[in-house]
Amino acid sequence: MKATPNAIGRPPKFAGPRRPVTVTLPERTLRHLAVIDSDRARAIVKATDAAVRCNGKNEPLVETVDVAKGQSLIVVGPSRSLRSIPWLRLVEITPTRYLLAIPPGTAVDSLEVAILDKAESDAGNDPYEKSLLMNLYHVLRASRQRHAVTKAEILFVCPLALAKNHAATKPDTKS
Repeated sequence: MKATPNAIGRPPKFAGPRRPVTVTLPERTLRHLAVIDSDRARAIVKATDAAVRCNGKNEPLVETVDVAKGQSLIVVGPSRSLRSIPWLRLVEITPTRYLLAIPPGTAVDSLEVAILDKAESDAGNDPYEKSLLMNLYHVLRASRQRHAVTKAEILFVCPLALAKNHAATKPDTKS
């Protein structure tokens, strides 16, 4: 990017609005960033773009992943709008990929209505959010109309409970 004739200092590295930030990172992360790009700011931008799938690749925002014969899970990308639904939990399975968890007894059509509400209000000016929400809505709606939606339970455990009882979970190797 070229500097304007009256600009003071060096030209900006990135197009669009930007601002300086200060952050403390682990040494291993700094080493990983250096592998991506010798310029730390560019490395952070590249890693972030890759992580949130904003890098121009045509990857789905909502996908169904086969887990058993005739059964699939819905996996979504990160969503500010979905996070704002108080009773919906996004369970991170890989960086930027989430399962949807709803409380027991919650009807699937309640989730459909909440998603449509968010698409109309929260996501109005954000094409990414609007696209994700509408894609998710269409997957849920089509599945519900075909009577092809079932729910199952996910086990959640407290990490502290695992640490305290870790010895009890180790297999007995004395024989």
